[in-house]
Amino acid sequence: MTSTSTTTQDVDTSGHDWPNPRRGLLFFLGFGAIGAGMAQLVPAVLTLSLKAEAIDHSNATTLLSIVMAISGIVALIAAPIFGRISDRLTTRLGRRRPLLIIGAVLMAIGAPLSYAAGSLGILILGNVLTFLGVAAVTVACTAILADQYSPDRRGPASALIGLSLPVGAVIGLFLAQLVSGSLLAQFLIPAAIGVIAVILLALRLPDRPITRAEVPTFTARDFFGTFWVNPVKHPSYGWAWWSRLLIFFGIAAVQAYQAFYLIIALHFSIAGVSTAVFLSTLVLTVMALIFAPIASKISDRVRRRKPFVIVAALVFGIGLIVVTFATSYPMFLVAMGIIGLGQGVYMAVDLALVSEILPDRHNIAKDMGIMGLASTLPQSIVPAVAPVLLAIGASAAHPQNFPALFLTGAIAGLIGAVLILPIRGVR
Repeated sequence: MTSTSTTTQDVDTSGHDWPNPRRGLLFFLGFGAIGAGMAQLVPAVLTLSLKAEAIDHSNATTLLSIVMAISGIVALIAAPIFGRISDRLTTRLGRRRPLLIIGAVLMAIGAPLSYAAGSLGILILGNVLTFLGVAAVTVACTAILADQYSPDRRGPASALIGLSLPVGAVIGLFLAQLVSGSLLAQFLIPAAIGVIAVILLALRLPDRPITRAEVPTFTARDFFGTFWVNPVKHPSYGWAWWSRLLIFFGIAAVQAYQAFYLIIALHFSIAGVSTAVFLSTLVLTVMALIFAPIASKISDRVRRRKPFVIVAALVFGIGLIVVTFATSYPMFLVAMGIIGLGQGVYMAVDLALVSEILPDRHNIAKDMGIMGLASTLPQSIVPAVAPVLLAIGASAAHPQNFPALFLTGAIAGLIGAVLILPIRGVR
C-alpha cells in the first residue's frame, strides 16, 4: 500500500441520502463496537499472556508473539473480504446485519477454545476465530457509520467506534480482575458480553436491503481489488492508510506487551498483574473519554478533521516516549494518561476523516475493510519485530529491552502524524 501525491479526484462526490437515525442507534452501535473491543483486547492485553505462561513459562513471550502475529494476519486478510461480501448482499436481513451475526458466532466459539487450549496450535485457532469475529463486527460498524450518518454528523459515531477498544478493554479488564482467580471466567465473561452487544446491534439496526440493480459490479479486476485501493488514483486514501498503520503500530506495542513489561521490568507478580493492567487501562480510558466527546463535537462544528488527528498523534507519541523512560508504576500511569488523551482525540476524529475520503460509496464496507488493515496489520508486525527489539542489549539483569520497543512505537506514531498533512478532500 503506497501513496503518492496527485491531482486526480480523490473522493466519491456522487449524491447520497443518509437516514441520520435517532440516538437510539448510536447507543447500540457504541455498545456493539465496545463489546467487540472487549472480546478482542482482554485476551490481547491479559488472558493470552496468562495462558501462554501456563502452557510454556520459559517461552511465554514467544508464544504470545506467534499467536498474535498469525491471528492478526488472518484478520487483516479477512477484513476486506468481509467488506466485499457485505457490500453485495441482497438478503432480507440487509448488508451489515449478517456480518454482525457471523462475528458474534465466531467470538462465541473462539473464547472457550482459547481457554481450553493445551498447546500452541489450539491457542492459535481459538484466537484466530476471535479475531475473525471482531474483524467482521468492526467492518460492519465502520460501514454503518458511512451508511447511516451524513458527513457533518459522524463525529459522535466515530468517537464511539474509535473508543470501543480502550473502553472495551477497561470494562473487560475490570471484570477480569474481579474474577482473577478463574482464568475460565476471565476468558468467557468479556466474550459473552461482546456477543450479546453485537446481537443487540444486529436486532436494532435499520439495515435497508439493496436490490440486485444496486449491487456493485464484480469483475476479475474487482476481485483482485478486494485488497487494494489504488493510491495513485486516490492518494489521500493512501496517505491516511499509512498514517493509520504507523499510529496503530505504537498502540499495539503498548497493548500487547504491557503485562510482560509490568511483570519483568516493574516486578509485578502474576497474581497482581491483572489489577495493575486494569488500573493503567482505566487511566488511559478515562482520559480518552474526557477528551473524545469534546474533540468530536468541535470537529463536527468547525468541519475540520486533520488538525485534530495530527495533534492527537503527536500527543500519543509523547506518551510513548514517557513510557520508554518509565522506571516506576506511577510514572507508567502518567504515561498511560498522556497516551489516553492522544488516543481519545485521535479515535474521535479519525474514522470521520476516513469516511470523507472513501473512493466509492458503492463499496463502503470493502474500502473501510482495507482501511481497517492499517489498524490490524500492526498486531502482526509488532509481534514479528518485538523479539528483535526486546533482545537489543539484553542481559541477565535486563532480559527484555522494553524501552527499545516503546521508543520504536513512539517514532512510528510521530511519523504517522506527519503523513496526515498531504491528505486532500478534507480539512
